[in-house]
Amino acid sequence: MSRTGQQPDPQDADDDKTSFATFAALLEDSAEELYESAPCGYLSTLMDGTIAKINGTLLGWLGLERDAVVGRMRFTDLLTVGGRLYHETHFAPLLRMQGEISGIALELRHAGGRMPVLVSAAVKYGSTGEPLLIRATVFDARDRRAYEEELLRARKAAEEARKEAEADRTRLQDALAVLQQSLLPATLPTVPGLEAAAHYRTASPDRLGGDFYDLFPIDGKRFAFFLGDVCGKGPQAAAVTSLTRYTLRAAALHDPDPVSALSTLNKVLHERYTGGDPRYCTAIFGTLETDPATGRTAVRLASGGHPPALVLRADGTADFLPTPGGLLVGVLPDARFVTAATDLAPGDTLLLYTDGLTEARIGDDRTALYGEEALRAFAACHAGQPAQAVVQALTGLLDDLGDGLDDDTALLALGVPAHHPTTKSTE
Repeated sequence: MSRTGQQPDPQDADDDKTSFATFAALLEDSAEELYESAPCGYLSTLMDGTIAKINGTLLGWLGLERDAVVGRMRFTDLLTVGGRLYHETHFAPLLRMQGEISGIALELRHAGGRMPVLVSAAVKYGSTGEPLLIRATVFDARDRRAYEEELLRARKAAEEARKEAEADRTRLQDALAVLQQSLLPATLPTVPGLEAAAHYRTASPDRLGGDFYDLFPIDGKRFAFFLGDVCGKGPQAAAVTSLTRYTLRAAALHDPDPVSALSTLNKVLHERYTGGDPRYCTAIFGTLETDPATGRTAVRLASGGHPPALVLRADGTADFLPTPGGLLVGVLPDARFVTAATDLAPGDTLLLYTDGLTEARIGDDRTALYGEEALRAFAACHAGQPAQAVVQALTGLLDDLGDGLDDDTALLALGVPAHHPTTKSTE
């Protein structure tokens, strides 16, 4: 029915048949035109490779006339030397085995030089199964080749940029390491009747740390030591660290009293960094004096806002040397510093550390802090050991804490050897 409620009109059916016939005729013409002018190349060859049919598109790419190609040339004649070699070693054998092959990269010879193409081919078989001819489709891959080459150039440039960035980072890290070492003593001096060991670990090799320590003689009998942590990181903190070290060394030579040394540093930092960029630090400063007759070492120290020192005894105990209430160094013009004193007997060790250790993040969620009590318990397990062994154990602890270390860590251990010449061995 051509309209609702009406019978179909015979004239409409005849018109439809005429239109279809006309369309079919046009389609037949268009099929040949499509073959000739398709956006890809078509060709058919005999089984020996002789070209039996080729479309205008492929002839145009090659700059050849049909009469010079059909029946006169083989498919391999259209290829470059490298293309012919690949055709004989890969393309043709695979096609014979599989009966079809798809997307093989080859190169054609044409007036402009080499033309990269992608070739797909299939064998046409007769009714009895014998191979009759090969039909091939050729796609222009010049744009794709150019894209691939550009992609390779981009990847090469990116790789070179990455390597250069890594080299720059390595050079920066090397420079920072050298500068960091310049802020620390190259070696610890030999202290008669005492063993000393230190360790410094930065949280990141890409930035300067702000922790510091030192050990040096102040007269014929006494040595001074200090350890602390500057607020901040980077070059500004390094400048404060350098100023702090040299100020404390100079102050100790003028007046080795621990409170006096920290007071001098406090005055220097407060006067130098007042204003919009305040700088301050925590620090412990102390003196050591060993009695050659007994082997005991008298320790006198003062603290400015720093975590308390630990004393590891030869009997296997470890306790803090409390210094509560000491203020940060450099914040106030007149800061209060807290003193403490102890004697180290043979086998005892004084351990100083920065809060990078006690404030390390632990637990699966990295929300808990390692804490001072955990440190005291760990130290007690190594009480009675030489200073070097204590520092080595703590270095292993830092390794175990891994990425939980958010801050730099400095360690300084000062111990009296367990077997002093004046003491009798119990072994």
